[in-house]
Amino acid sequence: MEVVPTEPEVATEQTATGGAQHFDVVVVGGGPGGYAAALYGAAAGLSIGLVELDKVGGTCLHRGCVPAKAFLETAAVRRTVRSAAEFGISAGADQSEPTVKFAVSQERKQQVVDQLFSGLSGLLKGRGVTVFNGSGTLLGDHRVRIAGNDGSTVEVTGTDVVLAAGSVPRTIPGFDVDGTIVLTSDEVLALDHLPSTVAVIGGGAIGCEFASMFADLGTSVTIFEALPAILNGCDDDVVRTIGRSFKKRGIDVKAGVTLNGHTPDPSGNRTVVSYGDDGQLTVDAVVVSVGRRPRTEGLVTPEAGVTIDDRGFVVADAVMRTSAPGVWAVGDVVAGTPQLAHVAFAEAIVVVKSILGEPAAAVDYSRVPWAIYCHPEVAFAGMTEAAAKAAGLDIVVKKDPFGGNSRARIIGDTEGMVKVIAEKRPDGSTGRILGVHMVGPWVTEQLGAGYLAVNWEATADEVAQFIQPHPSLTEAFGETVLALTGRGLHVG
Repeated sequence: MEVVPTEPEVATEQTATGGAQHFDVVVVGGGPGGYAAALYGAAAGLSIGLVELDKVGGTCLHRGCVPAKAFLETAAVRRTVRSAAEFGISAGADQSEPTVKFAVSQERKQQVVDQLFSGLSGLLKGRGVTVFNGSGTLLGDHRVRIAGNDGSTVEVTGTDVVLAAGSVPRTIPGFDVDGTIVLTSDEVLALDHLPSTVAVIGGGAIGCEFASMFADLGTSVTIFEALPAILNGCDDDVVRTIGRSFKKRGIDVKAGVTLNGHTPDPSGNRTVVSYGDDGQLTVDAVVVSVGRRPRTEGLVTPEAGVTIDDRGFVVADAVMRTSAPGVWAVGDVVAGTPQLAHVAFAEAIVVVKSILGEPAAAVDYSRVPWAIYCHPEVAFAGMTEAAAKAAGLDIVVKKDPFGGNSRARIIGDTEGMVKVIAEKRPDGSTGRILGVHMVGPWVTEQLGAGYLAVNWEATADEVAQFIQPHPSLTEAFGETVLALTGRGLHVG
């Protein structure tokens, strides 16, 4: 019985081979890694079958990156309105706190998501990609069994198969998700109202984004982090800057603490979180943000020959080949890789190029760009100062605070800095740029030059020749690099 494609307007008929539809490439999973492989492969003339359980775009588009940033933008608008008087703008007759109609924010978020989903569906249709609505399982001999959402089952085959099933939120003992009081990112992004008090469990990138968003929308926020500090993996100066900002905005960070569970209030509207020896905190909602686990249950059978590690991740080599010939893996299901949508994009391109027999450079995970959209924003690429020192490298470090940047002063957002780490040559001069770390206004849009400098192993002298527009936020990066040459202007 044939499975109905996810969206009929996307499907393109393919020739059946050996009793089953055959494609050059079958992709299991329609998130960033999966749809990128499909689009890139189709652009190269390959026939593509794409299996997606829900909607193309995956978690990133529907329950992750995009909707989260839409709400963060809502928070930024409220933050701007609150400070409008500083610019001579009256925000209301009584100058009261701006109110948030979160149901309206939810509607706007969904409009953004729906428009992007429609555009992506159109791209897949335009490139002749066949999309199947169901769950895909890789059997032996490159056969993929699709359990359709309508109850039907069909098998398709691919000369190559790409596993891109993505991930789901992790949970922790003592905090069973009920969708009302205990939430993961999935439930948070579906809220139609704002809780007045929230406990965020996990001080990583996602946890800090949610904490920042809720705080800027008027919710009282407490972050619980088991490690000694939030934002593990970020440069220490960046972590300190975020810590100061969060404290100033009333976000209470409790790091290095152990959680002991929670006790719901008899009313069913609140709960008491227990932590440490005898700490207790009453909140309206608990957001569990402790990372994501790979969605590999039922993804492959033993006969497929694909190795799954003890944490549930697919094992793949530098160019994304699994242990089974002709089977590849990209995105969040892959062991030992950053769970970032743009990394999945890059991996998908590597896979398709490899399938085509074209030269394909493996992704260097130590140099990928990172972006965290809390306020202030965080963006970085390359080594932290601590990592460079731990590696035994002789380094020189320069920082430029946004407080001295004219554009930052103009927009009224001066919190943060740019920090550049470079190697120190035996003669004392500055060599390769090893790491670029930014925290401040719109730094997620400014990292491009720093990312290129790190990945091209450019020297400070080379990058210092780039002219930055004035006045601009990007001058902070230019000024910092210029200072590394020993002849800075505004930076010593």
